[in-house]
Amino acid sequence: MKKIEHIGIAVKDLEASNLLFEKLFGAPAYKTEEVESEGVKTSFFMNGPNKIELLEATNPDSPIAKFLEKKGEGIHHIAFDVEDIVAETERLKKEGFTILNEIPKRGADNKLVAFLHPKGTNGVLVELCQEIP
Repeated sequence: MKKIEHIGIAVKDLEASNLLFEKLFGAPAYKTEEVESEGVKTSFFMNGPNKIELLEATNPDSPIAKFLEKKGEGIHHIAFDVEDIVAETERLKKEGFTILNEIPKRGADNKLVAFLHPKGTNGVLVELCQEIP
């Protein structure tokens, strides 16, 4: 893993949260997009070299909707940038981690993504990200 790619925060109202984070960082989101396959709408903010992703559910069956229902708004995941997501998921599987999606899928911000089950990572949902060339 090369670095923390971003921190994901689950929010109930993306528009209201965008205004809040715009005030916090002194700059608007640089990107907003919807990932239909995940039932989520996202926006991204830069704070120095750090990236924050806000996630709002677009349907009641999405993982973000379930997270919000169970835990409320807050940190949803920490994402790490990797060189080779397939090799990294294989390595982590051999180390005993549970991979939630064994085949990396297209995520937001032009990334391939895979997730590690939080039961094996001290309760933190870990996302692996690889830039799509």
